[in-house]
Parts: sequence; C-alpha cells; structure tokens
Amino acid sequence: MSNQKPSLPKGTRDFGPAQMVRRNYIFDTIRSVFKKFGYQPLETPSMENLSVLTGKYGDEGDQLLFKILNTGEFLKKTRATDYEAGESAMLSKIAEKGLRYDLTVPFARYVVMNRSDITFPFRRYQIQPVWRADRPQRGRYREFYQCDADVVGTDSLICEAEIMQMISEAFGKLGLKDYTVSLNSRKVLTGITEAIGAAGKEAEFCVAIDKLDKIGEEKVMDELRGRGFSEEAIEKARPVLNMDKGNDGRLAALEKMFAASEAGRKGLEEIRTIFSLMQAMNVSTERISFDPTLARGLSYYTGAIWEVKVNNVKMGSVSGGGRYDNLTGVFGMPDMSGVGFSFGVDRIYDVLEELDLFPLDVLESTRVLFINFDDKSTMAVLPLLTDLRNEGINCEVYPDAVKLKKQMNYADKKGIPYVVLAGSEEIASGKYTLKNMTTGEQVQLTPTEIISRMKAN
Repeated sequence: MSNQKPSLPKGTRDFGPAQMVRRNYIFDTIRSVFKKFGYQPLETPSMENLSVLTGKYGDEGDQLLFKILNTGEFLKKTRATDYEAGESAMLSKIAEKGLRYDLTVPFARYVVMNRSDITFPFRRYQIQPVWRADRPQRGRYREFYQCDADVVGTDSLICEAEIMQMISEAFGKLGLKDYTVSLNSRKVLTGITEAIGAAGKEAEFCVAIDKLDKIGEEKVMDELRGRGFSEEAIEKARPVLNMDKGNDGRLAALEKMFAASEAGRKGLEEIRTIFSLMQAMNVSTERISFDPTLARGLSYYTGAIWEVKVNNVKMGSVSGGGRYDNLTGVFGMPDMSGVGFSFGVDRIYDVLEELDLFPLDVLESTRVLFINFDDKSTMAVLPLLTDLRNEGINCEVYPDAVKLKKQMNYADKKGIPYVVLAGSEEIASGKYTLKNMTTGEQVQLTPTEIISRMKAN
C-alpha cells in the first residue's frame, strides 16, 4: 500500500499556534464584552436534525447544508424506486441529520425546547463553528466560526442601543478606531416603497439598492426598471439614493417623504430612539450613520438593521445584525421578539493583521526560556521555573542539553523575549544571567530579582 499524502477537505483550514494565539485574543476580547453586558454562554451540538435545519434558509441554503449519512447500513431502507424518484425521496431515507448552517436557528430551537426553564428576556452569546457546502474562494470557507449574541423576549430598543455600545467597546479594545456603523430599519425600507408608489415591492426594491455600492446609481435604476418599477417610482426613489445631509438631515427629509406611510414614520421614530438612548448612555454616535439604502438580511429582520465596515480596508462588513419579531415561530412559539448580531472573526483577523493591530504580547506564548546546560544546571533552575509559573509568567526549560546555539535559535523562532542561563559559575554565585533577546542586554540577578523583573515587565 503506497503512502498517501495527507490533505485537508476543500474550504477548511488548520490554525497553527501563531494563528491560534491571535484568534483567541479576538475571541477573548469579544467574549469579555458579551459577559460585561449580561450575555450568558450557550453551545449547541454540531449536528441538528434535518427537520430543524431545512426550510429555514431558503432553497439555496437547503442546498448548502452538509447532510450526515445515517449510521450502519444507511441504504437498507431504500428501494430501487427511490433512486428513480430523485434526491429528495432518497435523502429522507439515508440522512436524518446535518451539520449546523448558522447559530441562529439552533438558538431558536433551544429557546423553544427550554422555554419553561429560561428566564426571559434571555441574553445569550455563542462562539462556535458552522458549516456550509459553498464553493470555496478567498474569504469564503466551508467551515468557519460565528460569534453571535442575541436577546429574545423583549422589543425594547434599549437592546439595540446597548448593541451599538458593545460594538464600540469591542472595537475599541481591539484597537479599531476608524469604522462606520450603517444603521437602518426594515420599516424605513417599507416606507420608501410606499412613498414612491411601489407598495408591496419591497423585496425587489431592496435586492436592487443593496447593489448600490457595487454597481452605482444608474445601474440600480436600470435594475429597478427590469423589476417592473415605473419611471415615476424610480424618479421618486432617486433622492433617497443621494442623501448626504448627515443623520439629522436624512431623518428630516424622510419625515416629509413619509407623510402617508405609517410604517416609515415608525421606522424613523425607532432610529431616533436608538440615537437618544445612546446619548443617555454617554456612548458616542459619531461613527453611526443612518443609511436608508442599507438593505441586508431581508427575509429575516423586521426592525432595525445594521452593518459595520472598517474604513480604508478592502473588506466587506465585519459585524452586522438586526431585530426580528418571529424567530421562534417556525418551531410553534410565535411572537417572540428578539434582536441579535454577530462579529465576523475571520474578517476581523484579516483587518487586524493588515493594520498591524495585534499587540506584541499576544503573539508571545512563552516569556522565559531556561537554557539546559546539563542535569545539574536544570535541577538548580527548576524551583525558579515553578515560582515564575506560580506568578502567572509563561516559561519553559529546554528539555535536552544540546548546543547553546540551537537553544538560542529555538528562543528566537518562538519569539521568546527572555532567556535564563545558569551554568556552574552562576549556580555557585547564586546569581543567574537574564538575557533580553530583543536588546541583547544581559544582567546577573538572584532568583527573587528575576521574579520581580518579570512581574514588572
């Protein structure tokens, strides 16, 4: 049997130690913010019953579900006629489970199954991988992490204002200062279609204007024509695509436009309330832009919607979310309003790397390496090794008494900033050599002094 070269499934990745310390830095930062705002951790299984997953993501989503073959002789329930009947007839007999496609549908399933034990409003965060049988390409993977937080059981706009505060806090901790939160409401989009005389064509309108950034105003107009919008409606829509008056100006202009649209006026009132709640919380609104052309996640959201983009970086949105009125309805528990959002960890990673924002101490796994000269030297330094670890300082001893150059190269390649050398002379004097690998500086210190120096640095 020939030795086959190992490989990874397409669209999946290994994360080595250098990537994992960076990823964990992002996860830990975001998790600390979620916890600070009262969100509780939740994990759901990697697999769900297909009856839970199918029909929740549209036809395209159903095609992208990874199905899991039944265990054992998975073909034994099938007959020749099933092959002829096609995929759907066959699938129900050979696969009952699938890998989760997102974290939101499993969350809704959890809420419905545990409603008698949950204290509402229920705040949960979830950081887990999801799987999609998509065509792999740059920035799109078949396995990737989602980082979600939701509140269900309330329609209070305090939740939206707090989420804006959470985004501000998480990005501040990550060192991201130049970003824009585009904020809109599904009700505003309804109001626009009513005001231009195209009531009921909201979905078609939104699909077209969602491409504004990519294809420009005139091509959006052409697409609206192609979707059956009248010239009169298109001309009335044009000012909406050109609003550049700041948040107050846009709200005022739409107020006039929505004279006959109750849904539109309600949407504007919600946006204003979110801004005023943020001001009451002493949260800056300068990075939040009310954008009436924002049209994301339409099948799903019913109220406020938003997305976050980092400025001057070629990257899609790094966070987004919105309000939904009936997430649990598909599982027989209607009228459970909630609001949720997620951070795109993979994109945030790429942005922090491009902008060189990962702190240096994040990349450092070991802080001190003890050089191994021989058994005697190792036995002498082991108490200090343990004392440093007890102080929370990451350190290790090189396990073998190999050439000094090899041990120093090891420290260099791992980015270890300090090395302790304790040869026979040092052991006799009770003062070890502490070498700073960045500056090359060497000092003779007692074990107690080394601990003090490491705690101070």
